[in-house]
Amino acid sequence: MSAVPHPRPLSRKREADPAWRGRLAWLLVSALLLWPLLELTEFRPWQMFDARSLRVTARFAAGFVPPAVNPEFLALVARETWRTIAIATAGLSLALLMAAPLALVATAALSMSSLAGRMAAWPFVLRQAARAAMVALRTVPELVWALVFVRVVGLGPSAGVLAIGLTYGGMLGKVFAEILESCDAHPTRTLLANGAGRLQAFFYGLLPQAAPELTSYAIYRWECAIRSSVVLGFVGAGGLGQQMDSSLKMLAGSEVATMLLVFIALVAAADSLSAWLRRSLR
Repeated sequence: MSAVPHPRPLSRKREADPAWRGRLAWLLVSALLLWPLLELTEFRPWQMFDARSLRVTARFAAGFVPPAVNPEFLALVARETWRTIAIATAGLSLALLMAAPLALVATAALSMSSLAGRMAAWPFVLRQAARAAMVALRTVPELVWALVFVRVVGLGPSAGVLAIGLTYGGMLGKVFAEILESCDAHPTRTLLANGAGRLQAFFYGLLPQAAPELTSYAIYRWECAIRSSVVLGFVGAGGLGQQMDSSLKMLAGSEVATMLLVFIALVAAADSLSAWLRRSLR
């Protein structure tokens, strides 16, 4: 009995990516656009590995070892760390107080005049004014606001709170409005059509849908506010950053190393806390 030959495996023709020409073209265009931008910014990363630069870097880094651990300095760092958290939390609270009404005004789904199909002129103007206010607030970086308020209210945490509050108020308001606009507007419009007020339509129509996303983004902004509060300290807005700036000016590398380690631990703790809060909201 003759053996039945095994069927030869069908050879699959390797198909080329049909869009490879387009991807290659975009890659080349991006490279051509990026190169003059790098030239304009004088981006020279290889200068960091020059022999002279390496000697200066090694001498500078040697001052960071070992970190300062004397009890008096650690007590100072603990106090400034707590002040940094307070600046971030107070600034975000101020931002939320500004963002919530701006977001509600800017949300078209909460407009009673839009039930007829087209928003009336006055509500439309008010909505655009709220959006323009949010653009103006978030356009100015918190560092610039801090420089302004340091000269208005003086050195200290107040300038940092105001700077974070104004910039983050615009950011939170914009994102909150976009989250609310992306929700299903049918329950909200039904409530408005049956005589409910705007706040009632928000609390019973939009908020149940948007609460997890609103809370998640607010927590993320609190993380960013902690980082920003350290940076604002370098312009006199108080907190850990201001103490770090003083130590840098005094060439106290060991103190700077301690504060950097504390700052890393602070950001890691904030990240862990926000992750836990996000999981609890699901």
